[in-house]
Amino acid sequence: MKILIVGNGGREHAIGWSLKQDPRVTDLVFAPGNAGTTTLGTNVSIAATDTKALANWAKSEKPDLVIIGPEAPLCVGLTDEIEQLGIRVFGPNKKAAQLEGSKVFTKNLLQRAHIPTAQSETFAHAAETLEYLKSAEYPIVVKADGLASGKGVIICQSEAEAQEAVKKIMIDQDFGAAGTQVLIEEFLDGQEASIHAVTDGDELVVFSPSQDHKRIFEGDQGPNTGGMGAYAPTPAVDGPLLEEIIGCVFRPLLEEFKKSNIQYKGVLYGGLMLTSKGPKVLEFNCRFGDPETQVILPLLETPLLDIILATVSSSLRDIDFRVKNQSAMTVVMASPGYPESPKTGSPISGLTDVCADNQIIFHAGTSHSEGVIKTSGGRVLSVTGIGNTLLNAKEVAYQGIAKISFESAQFRRDIGHRAL
Repeated sequence: MKILIVGNGGREHAIGWSLKQDPRVTDLVFAPGNAGTTTLGTNVSIAATDTKALANWAKSEKPDLVIIGPEAPLCVGLTDEIEQLGIRVFGPNKKAAQLEGSKVFTKNLLQRAHIPTAQSETFAHAAETLEYLKSAEYPIVVKADGLASGKGVIICQSEAEAQEAVKKIMIDQDFGAAGTQVLIEEFLDGQEASIHAVTDGDELVVFSPSQDHKRIFEGDQGPNTGGMGAYAPTPAVDGPLLEEIIGCVFRPLLEEFKKSNIQYKGVLYGGLMLTSKGPKVLEFNCRFGDPETQVILPLLETPLLDIILATVSSSLRDIDFRVKNQSAMTVVMASPGYPESPKTGSPISGLTDVCADNQIIFHAGTSHSEGVIKTSGGRVLSVTGIGNTLLNAKEVAYQGIAKISFESAQFRRDIGHRAL
């Protein structure tokens, strides 16, 4: 099979890595890919958001399957455009992708389906929002409605912090059109968990529960990032709790999709807070998480291609879904200055020294320049370790980290601290 993978991050490298192990996959193409994906297939210089160019490429090259990694092309309707060409696509259509494209849309969906979630208020005008903040109970959470690369959620401990967040989102428009509306949510206390499922609209399969680390600094300090590391499975979500989450969150969501005439096929990635009153939904995403993909896919026993093809053909009920009885941890190495203003262009050394079977390097912000692999983005690499226990997986991941270097690389040394 010839497969096009849209995107250039660690998630897309991990998807390609998983598919490359399948003998049915004969040709992998990444658009635009990164320095790491060139070891798996071919990169084409088309941005993930250039839907017209991607559709033209697909029309000309006729891949057997297109897999869309990031949220942005899903939210602007790339799936719809590719499907019109008669080509199979893995990823929800534009209408369904509103699940991630608009937090207000999702909040309304959750409330209609009686799915447990944080209480919230929606605002479209800054002055009205600032007035509401005067009587709010703190801490609160200020969320930009639209896509903000994982950085549009700000936890505020005081009115002054909340005012600054509203100014940043609605007045200064740091996230552009994503800040046209904001959600003001109650702050939920507890442990976060990432639950990834794939659905064909009727059935679903659920991957190993994982936990992400959003803050840039150790001890969960500093600003939010796209994610500095993750591990799976998380002991915070045992078997009975996972079944409860499927029953009170995922199943009702599928039913609400049908009532709302939404045909949803693809990834359902729920970010949940495990509170003293039970699990509550923080957000939903319409694609695999990054860096969670880098730990949940290495733990798959069922071929990823089987899952994807069954999703596209509405036959997930026939899948024998299995995961390995192991643990995985990934640690992100980021450029100096990330997340605000990353400095890039530094040569990366030690990549070939990480060669153990239970160590995997997934590239994100990397590029080839004059025969040298250099940093080209904020999050540069995800180094994943696999082991029989989470502690073993952590040791393997950090052993890999120790062999790689680039100028002023930053990474957290406490990934998995809640479990370990």
